Amino acid sequence: MKSNFVCSGLSSWVVAGALVSAAFAQAPAGYPAKPIRVIIGFPTGGAADIQARLMAPKFQESLGQPWVIDNRPGASGIIGTEIAAKLPPDGYNLLMFTGSHTVHPSIYKNLPFDITKNFVPVTLISITTMVLVVHPTVPARSVKELIALAKASPGKLNFASDGLGSAAQMAAELFKSVAGVNMVGIQYKGGPPSVAATVAGEVDLVFATAPTVVQQIKSGKVRALAVANPNRSSLMPELPTVAEAALPGYGVSNATGVLAPAGTTRDIVVKLQQEIARIVKLPDIRERLLGLGVEPVGNTPEQFAEYVRTEIAKWAKVVKAARIEPQSW
Repeated sequence: MKSNFVCSGLSSWVVAGALVSAAFAQAPAGYPAKPIRVIIGFPTGGAADIQARLMAPKFQESLGQPWVIDNRPGASGIIGTEIAAKLPPDGYNLLMFTGSHTVHPSIYKNLPFDITKNFVPVTLISITTMVLVVHPTVPARSVKELIALAKASPGKLNFASDGLGSAAQMAAELFKSVAGVNMVGIQYKGGPPSVAATVAGEVDLVFATAPTVVQQIKSGKVRALAVANPNRSSLMPELPTVAEAALPGYGVSNATGVLAPAGTTRDIVVKLQQEIARIVKLPDIRERLLGLGVEPVGNTPEQFAEYVRTEIAKWAKVVKAARIEPQSW
């Protein structure tokens, strides 16, 4: 995808988001009048899945209709996203956004959707902590030791990810680029399977979301070395960031949000944004999210659109530095 095309699409998206957030419209009378389908392009147990299921009961309590979670895993979320892009823009179909969506434009050619044209932003739900963990047999107890180990044996260490273009893969690719090391990536069909592979010793390490790996850290099945995010996590404040530990300037943010198919009316988007933002700020929901290593956000559509624009540009540079050749879908 050419850069001028991407920027043009994103500019339109930012403007659309601004119009939505500025609106003081009301959703159609009786909305929602039936269950709302929420597609997640990853397996159950992942960060996006956990958050959607956590919010679903609150949504039903306030608006009288449930979220029906529809997991459609595969291809780092692309399969589920393609399905969502073709659904009616009637307010009863949503897509859970993840960081992978900002990588896809740089990784794949001829995608069956354009994330900035086939969807409208609703809200960024949260920023999820990503943790660099290794199998206990890996003789490294710090990021510096891991880098030294990788440099001593180029290509020997391998890392798990939940697919080409996933946040886990890109966190590892950025790590390789900044640290100047060579590690081999092995792809799995989601966050939980990639963590399970690390626990089993099939791979040496993984950059995993906190919700998918926190229990394994606590039980000693994997060893946490650092937080990949720019800032330390309140869930694991003792862990340094990768930047603090060894690589200044390194930082990865894996976000979860909600998108609606393009054409969804702005009054429905406003209704959804206000309700989701209210839910993530409820004391009990906020407490549970923080306990999973997830920082609640609940921002406006235009703020969400700006985040996506920035992340797409960032990962385009990482993909180029990693010499990942764009693939045809």
